[in-house]
Amino acid sequence: MQTINSVTSLKGSHLRTYEKILQHPVSHNLAWREVLTLFSHLGDILVETNGKLKVTRNGHILTLPPPRSKDVTEVDEVMKLRRFLVQSESKPTESAQIAAHLLVVIDHHQARLFRTEMKGEVPQLILPHKPADCFRLAHEARDFMSGKEMPAPDSFFESVATALKDTGKILVFGTATGTSSEMDQFVIWLKKNHPEQAQRIIGTLAVDEHHLTEPQLLAKAREFYQNARGL
Repeated sequence: MQTINSVTSLKGSHLRTYEKILQHPVSHNLAWREVLTLFSHLGDILVETNGKLKVTRNGHILTLPPPRSKDVTEVDEVMKLRRFLVQSESKPTESAQIAAHLLVVIDHHQARLFRTEMKGEVPQLILPHKPADCFRLAHEARDFMSGKEMPAPDSFFESVATALKDTGKILVFGTATGTSSEMDQFVIWLKKNHPEQAQRIIGTLAVDEHHLTEPQLLAKAREFYQNARGL
């Protein structure tokens, strides 16, 4: 369960770290260890499989790359921490939550989740827990699509579904279509196991993700949402 503490309750080392982050001019004596200790007190921190840190507080999410040194050395990094502290003191407005549409880019190897309204967004990365979690065999995919009994619930898809909980509309990109498409298999699985989430899928699109940069993928997603506005 997420722990939400107000900055008004901060004392001791937590308060000193908070004041360093908000200090003008920007502090050059701010340790990542102090920052992470403060954020753990104010909210939740999840270390993802790629080493990135996902901080959640009051419905706001901040994704941080793995620290490259013991101190926060870049002004942009301090400003990002500062904005998150200020914004996450209260929950997002209803209109902001509705605007938080997601792009899911999924294949047999991984799923990347982007907030489409965020430029320069660092995606949340979800990997299969084991190779068997992916529907690689065509006959297995055909059985699944025809409604025949399949093995135990797929933990890869379940992890993606968990990350999509309580978000806005969902757009899914994949690299192929039909039985060889992880995108199509995920959508079918979601309709069967989490129909309320499947209803939020606004569309799917086959793309050549390996030849598109992340900004290009997000641009395609924004264009899709813009064209689908009002649906």
